[in-house]
Amino acid sequence: MAWLVLIVSGVLEAVWATALGRSENFSRLVPTIVFGVGLALSMAGLAFAMRDLPVGTSYAIWVGIGAVVTVAFAMLTGEETVSVVKLLFLAGIVGCVIGLKLTH
Repeated sequence: MAWLVLIVSGVLEAVWATALGRSENFSRLVPTIVFGVGLALSMAGLAFAMRDLPVGTSYAIWVGIGAVVTVAFAMLTGEETVSVVKLLFLAGIVGCVIGLKLTH
């Protein structure tokens, strides 16, 4: 259960990070609300997962998932350029997250 909550929390990290960028310094209401809710849920999920998983592993996986999903979403929406090198590095992060899970 902790692993599933940690993965969802990592995805929510991408939600709040994207909403933060779109909030324009908290001047836009909807992205600001999405940021706040996403942040709270993401942190709560991370805290829940850390009850059963080591802090270092939890944090690394949370950040890794959040980073990959944030960049992938930005690429899909055209806000960030797509390149083979970026995709390889993102795949490397995914591989590291999987490795942390397998070695736990």
